[in-house]
Amino acid sequence: MGLGIGLVGLPNVGKSTTFNALTKAQNAESANYPFCTIEPNKAVVPVPDPRLEALAKIVNPERIQYSTLDFVDIAGLVKGASKGEGLGNKFLSNIRETELILQIVRCFEDENITHVEGSIDPIRDIEIIETELILADMESLEKRISGLERKAKGNDRDAKLQLPIAKELLEHLGNGKPAITFENQESEGFKILDKELRLLSSKEIMYGANVDEDGLAEDNEYVQSLKEYAKEHNREVIKLCAKIEEEMVEFDEDEKQEMLESLGVEESGLDQIIRKGFEKLGLMSYFTAGVKEVRAWTIPFNTPAPKAAAVIHNDFEKGFIRAEVISYEDFIEYGGEAGAKEAGKMRLEGKDYIVQDGDVMHFRFNV
Repeated sequence: MGLGIGLVGLPNVGKSTTFNALTKAQNAESANYPFCTIEPNKAVVPVPDPRLEALAKIVNPERIQYSTLDFVDIAGLVKGASKGEGLGNKFLSNIRETELILQIVRCFEDENITHVEGSIDPIRDIEIIETELILADMESLEKRISGLERKAKGNDRDAKLQLPIAKELLEHLGNGKPAITFENQESEGFKILDKELRLLSSKEIMYGANVDEDGLAEDNEYVQSLKEYAKEHNREVIKLCAKIEEEMVEFDEDEKQEMLESLGVEESGLDQIIRKGFEKLGLMSYFTAGVKEVRAWTIPFNTPAPKAAAVIHNDFEKGFIRAEVISYEDFIEYGGEAGAKEAGKMRLEGKDYIVQDGDVMHFRFNV
């Protein structure tokens, strides 16, 4: 299941450096000038999950397969992007195809790295980007309203349903407020508009505070102001030093952990981005564990067993009989499937069972 997280931000804030480290591949060019990213870079990133390694120690499989997320590095936006400035609407449309936005925000001084606005101000940078998203949504909505008005005159039911909501939303956006704060989000009209227009400002946003090495252990003034802003807007801040994260790409786990400890941090900023992005998208993992493969399968929360089985193969859902389920904790405590069975910890679950995060599962089916 590939779900997209779009990396956005002003030029030269560290997006491509972050992307390089996220994907563990040096394939997104980083350069000290605006618009060095000319085409959006896309990559599939494994979701760190120590439970898989613990399962593998018991099962000793030939391979381990992690859940994945799609990351898209989108070229630097500038003021006026919604009107075609810089690289313009092309990149706004790339954001439209993602489900979650990670905005990289520069939170450090360095006279050798130019800033497109001439100074460091995280809140200003955020407001520039988010204003462009709102303006792009207003343009899309104005075009839609024009069409809806014509259809409504002809007594089109759907047009009459959407038109008042569209006008109300346009006024909301015109007041500088993103679609995600619109009061009537649960209305049928809004849901149709959001689905068809893929409103940019209705997407969840996380902030990646890109700091220098000194800013990792203790929050500098820029990070402090960013966290205050994020708290007011109910958003998450993840602090990272993109340069160091990129340097750690080739480290093994012991070297990486030693580096993190020396910097006074417990978890890599990139691991936090992936983990929290996974959670923000409403995703979880269940596991299959055999000698060929220990694997995490990605599903939304509250997924019934047959739908979870379909992630492996559609036939599993069509011919679903029941699922053999062992919780991750029981699988580890009793040393694997045989021990869990002997302890009475394997359950047989039917079609109504809602899969839980970390379930170790085997599906019985007949097609």
